[in-house]
Amino acid sequence: MSKSKSVSQYDIMTKTPVSALIIKLSIPTIISMLVTNIYNLADTAFVGRLGNSASGAVGIVFGFMAILQALGFMFGNGSGSIISRMLGNKDTKNASVIASTGFFSALISGALVAAVSFIFLNPLVMFLGSTDTIAPYAKTYISFILVAAPFITASFLMNNILRYEGKAMLGMIGLLTGAVLNIAGDPIFMFVLNMGIAGAGLSTALSQIISFFVLLSMFICGKTDTKFSLKLISRNCKDFLNILATGLPSLLRQGLNSITTVMLNNYAAVYGDEAVAAMSIVSRVIFFTFSIALGVGQGFQPVCGFNYGAKKYDRLKKAFGVTFVLAELIVAVMSIPLLIFSGSIIGMFRDDPRVIEIGSRALVLQAIAHLFLPFCMVCEMLLQSTGKRLVASILSAMRNGLFFPPSLVILANLRGLSGIQEAQPLSVVLAFIPSIFFAIDFFRKLPKKNE
Repeated sequence: MSKSKSVSQYDIMTKTPVSALIIKLSIPTIISMLVTNIYNLADTAFVGRLGNSASGAVGIVFGFMAILQALGFMFGNGSGSIISRMLGNKDTKNASVIASTGFFSALISGALVAAVSFIFLNPLVMFLGSTDTIAPYAKTYISFILVAAPFITASFLMNNILRYEGKAMLGMIGLLTGAVLNIAGDPIFMFVLNMGIAGAGLSTALSQIISFFVLLSMFICGKTDTKFSLKLISRNCKDFLNILATGLPSLLRQGLNSITTVMLNNYAAVYGDEAVAAMSIVSRVIFFTFSIALGVGQGFQPVCGFNYGAKKYDRLKKAFGVTFVLAELIVAVMSIPLLIFSGSIIGMFRDDPRVIEIGSRALVLQAIAHLFLPFCMVCEMLLQSTGKRLVASILSAMRNGLFFPPSLVILANLRGLSGIQEAQPLSVVLAFIPSIFFAIDFFRKLPKKNE
């Protein structure tokens, strides 16, 4: 990578007006997330045509895919956060060392998870919350996901590094390729070739593998500041541990999301496949509506890391405020149709009166609670992108680690199915309070002037 190209990217990240820069970096990320989530919703709708048990299997496997996502985000955000600060300090050589170390770590971790999961496939699907009727569908679907697991974890890493370099448009191309192929592949494999739930799994696996190679080509063809090479893998354990420690908040956040999904599935399973299907649909709808705000937050991360590394603290402060306001407005607007048309929205994915009844109430409660989530999200990203690993990890663990499990256990025992619907919204509201104090403490300690 030439010095002039690196400096040019440095100037873009440290001199472009903050609002314009965040929006520019957010747009490709938002598009990627929207298309990916449109696929997730389409997949839910297609599989829903096979019945409640098949629909519930999608929710079961979604919890496992969150584990793969957690690994990919741990290595991706861990590497990316360090890389953005190195590039902000014009240290391109060591940035490639971190990128290579993170890339091969993500590949190996995905392969190890797949190998262990194949060995314990039967207990795995039951642990994830399957009922006896859901389990056969879940085992079929998840088998294809396991084959693609190394590619999935490495793809998440590459997309995150591209974002942190300020090249989210390249990441968008890779993710869009996979998502579009997935959307097209579902009806072909499931219904034209009459493969059923296996078709959904095959479509997902193939699209993820193709997406991996598209993203990898960005690094091979020299379109990035960093590059991957076996020769560049760090022999210093401190670099690997630094990636893990920096990425720990992402692992906690995504991993605990997976635990949340598993716990919800297990508690909902007591009330039948309809309850599992309903909560699965709600999770995907909520994630879709929040994905735009999350895209804005991901546009904020490279701006935050780059300018913190360049010691331009006034830009960091402004970026935090702009990101929070944009994310909050987006969530507020996206929540309106969920509150008004909750029953109709659930009915689009599964035309079962009981599923609609359960899902409608859960969707309304989560839509209200998500108004508190943007501030939590931006605060977590601020702390992680600036290398505040311990406090970022603590904050990431609070919502789904500290608040959700006891909320679910207590409310489920006191209020049954209603309590299960209420637990996740309550944990979001509770996590909002400590986020305020963490943000105040960070900005109080931040240097007042640029260096």
